[in-house]
Amino acid sequence: MGYLVTEDFKQKQNLFIPYLMAGDPDPEVTIQAALTLQQAGADVIEWGVPYSDPLADGPVIENAANRALAKGMNIEKAINLAKKARNRGLTVPLVLFTYVNPVIAVGEEKLVKKLKEAEIDGLLIPDLPLEESRSLRELTKKEEIALISLVAPTSHKRIKQIAEQSEGFLYLVSSLGVTGTRDSFQKGITDMVHEIKKISQIPVAVGFGISKKEHVKKFHQLADGAVIGSTIVNFLHERRGMLTGKEQEKALNELKGFVEELIS
Repeated sequence: MGYLVTEDFKQKQNLFIPYLMAGDPDPEVTIQAALTLQQAGADVIEWGVPYSDPLADGPVIENAANRALAKGMNIEKAINLAKKARNRGLTVPLVLFTYVNPVIAVGEEKLVKKLKEAEIDGLLIPDLPLEESRSLRELTKKEEIALISLVAPTSHKRIKQIAEQSEGFLYLVSSLGVTGTRDSFQKGITDMVHEIKKISQIPVAVGFGISKKEHVKKFHQLADGAVIGSTIVNFLHERRGMLTGKEQEKALNELKGFVEELIS
């Protein structure tokens, strides 16, 4: 707990930050996938909370959210699942990825208390404006939980303000639109990373659309880390039969090999 706000983490480079949707294809697979990603070299894991109106997510993650919701997953269950993963040997830092409405439904104080109890290190809420984050930021800071900020290609005028208040790592959205695999990134992304790196006192990780080895290499050279979501969520979905059956070990070994190749 609290590692994302330490001086050691602030110096990290070549971060590999995979994303999992809690409960898809089922809770046990989420735990096993997280442990596998840890073995494969994950520095941080984004722990996704399924939500019915995920404004920042593309079809792969939106479909995963719908599947998890259909099986009864919600924000409190996702946090409890993270705690179970901790009890099973997960030590890598966890960041809860959710939206404003589920946070409001739980309540900020109750949420932060649950995050601390579950040993969750960070919180990322893509639809929470910086101007409306003060009360939550005060609560998370007391518990040494990093409230992570996003910077989009449209954020040029606000980069300094966002960067100055960011904790953990600064999440740079590589392209306009939603998450998902893509072949090209926003024009000017290189200049934007350089601009942010001059300001930010914490690692800069780039996400949205990173799906190939060359993407990871590009952003490890350019920034401090790469966030990989849809590709991993889709990988698990394609092997859901194996993962929930007798071939789970084989599928998890395939996941480990896939990720190790992706970040090598």
